Amino acid sequence: MKYDYLVVGAGLFGSVFAYEAKKRGKTCLVIDKRPHIGGNVYCEEIEGINVHKYGAHIFHTSNKATWEYVNQFAEFNNYINSPVAVYKDELYNLPFNMNTFSKMWNIRTPQEAKDIIAKQIEELHIEEPKNLEEQALSLAGRDVYEKLVKGYTEKQWGRDCTELPAFIIKRLPLRFTYDNNYFNDRFQGIPMGGYTKIIEKMLDGVDVKTNTDYFQFIKENPDIAQKTLFTGMIDEFYGYKLGALEYRSVRFETEVLDCDNYQGNAVVNYTAREVPYTRIIEHKHFEFGQQEKTVISREYSSEWKVGMEPYYPVNNDANNALFEKYKKLAAKEDRVIFGGRLGNYQYYDMDKVIEAALELVSKEL
Repeated sequence: MKYDYLVVGAGLFGSVFAYEAKKRGKTCLVIDKRPHIGGNVYCEEIEGINVHKYGAHIFHTSNKATWEYVNQFAEFNNYINSPVAVYKDELYNLPFNMNTFSKMWNIRTPQEAKDIIAKQIEELHIEEPKNLEEQALSLAGRDVYEKLVKGYTEKQWGRDCTELPAFIIKRLPLRFTYDNNYFNDRFQGIPMGGYTKIIEKMLDGVDVKTNTDYFQFIKENPDIAQKTLFTGMIDEFYGYKLGALEYRSVRFETEVLDCDNYQGNAVVNYTAREVPYTRIIEHKHFEFGQQEKTVISREYSSEWKVGMEPYYPVNNDANNALFEKYKKLAAKEDRVIFGGRLGNYQYYDMDKVIEAALELVSKEL
């Protein structure tokens, strides 16, 4: 045995684990099939701009300990996520707040907005929402649903809202204040210089191999480590023998534009179904960039197939039941631990990834 741990995946979960293991005198080899470290938080520098290669990543948390933990590795700026939504030729603030309602209905006070929403909900007579459409209508009324929820959600999930289960939208945050801050969390920002630098610091002094497929590597090196932390897809680990779990994937079209400011905001959502992409990210605005050029990424949501990059687990009843079966197989492993978004078949925000990794560290080490 050459290492105490083989860590499969150089994303945030695997990197936190490797950093903490090294601090405790353990040896780790971190491998990743991609040509770089960082997993989905990887930033690529283009025209002096840190481009979030796998979609926008905005760090936010209410946990002071987690905020202090991540601030060891980078200084964070004071970026506040305030996306805007384009519906046809109309522009709205997100999350749904008084700026949104004022623009939509030409009103000014919270009570006026509440009255309009309550009246729309009452007219619908929905008692037991049977699908996502009915659930959203019963929470926000017709105008908010049709302009800001329906088309965007259908593009994200690749099916009509009437075919999606109600539980996907448990609540719609309606805020009756003029506040465009998307998150309620106390701490928020973007690491100055991008996320890759955080991962580089975590993996400093740890052996790392990129462009390395785990399944090929372990065949050739079966006794490389005492234990394996696997942060890839749990169903792929078992050769999909019980069936493949479902995911949504995302395709990015990134281009450099010869102007210094394309859309005036980091995140602009396109909520009409007929616009094929869900949103456009203008990366320089995450770090208040003043570069002469700009870089934008259009995001297209797509159905996932084996071999594609998995992004969002589809946590419906059927998939959750299948995951439980894989979890039973995982519980029998004495030399393999599963972790992260794909290993746990669960969507995590970055702060929750760090917390889950630290929890594993305290259990394992």
